[in-house]
Amino acid sequence: MSTVNFKGQPVRVDGGFPAPGHQASAFRLVGGDLSDVTLANHAGKRKVLNIFPSVDTGVCATSVRRFNELAAGLNNAVVLCISADLPFAQGRFCGAEGIKNVQMLSLMRGREFLADYGVAIAEGPLAGVAARAVVVLDEHDKVIHAELVDEITHEPNYDAALKALG
Repeated sequence: MSTVNFKGQPVRVDGGFPAPGHQASAFRLVGGDLSDVTLANHAGKRKVLNIFPSVDTGVCATSVRRFNELAAGLNNAVVLCISADLPFAQGRFCGAEGIKNVQMLSLMRGREFLADYGVAIAEGPLAGVAARAVVVLDEHDKVIHAELVDEITHEPNYDAALKALG
């Protein structure tokens, strides 16, 4: 269990947030074409997990746009943007914004991800969605960077995530 803030008010976040050096938990989430997408689908690649509540909020949308820009320059790496939004809403956002360098994934059939990655907001107005976090994995799915953003309305540290990729 952790605590983050939403507009300055503390909220409980359940689950165990992954620490650098730990092996990432397997997951099964939903891609834009409604297919199941697993961690294994990206075997051998470095992965940036951009985790956030909903693409329909300003800060979340900004993080997707920023990681989309950054992803264009990455080698052997993929950026996975993970939220509670349905794939249809994610697709509309990406189409309207010209987002092509990240993969959007929905928690639609993968709610266990919230607890497995320690991002399950357990109370307050956002209970039931993901807290804002960035987890970077190496080619073997070992955690090399992990940031649970202390204020949900703030952007993650993009520079720290990129630095972890080397």
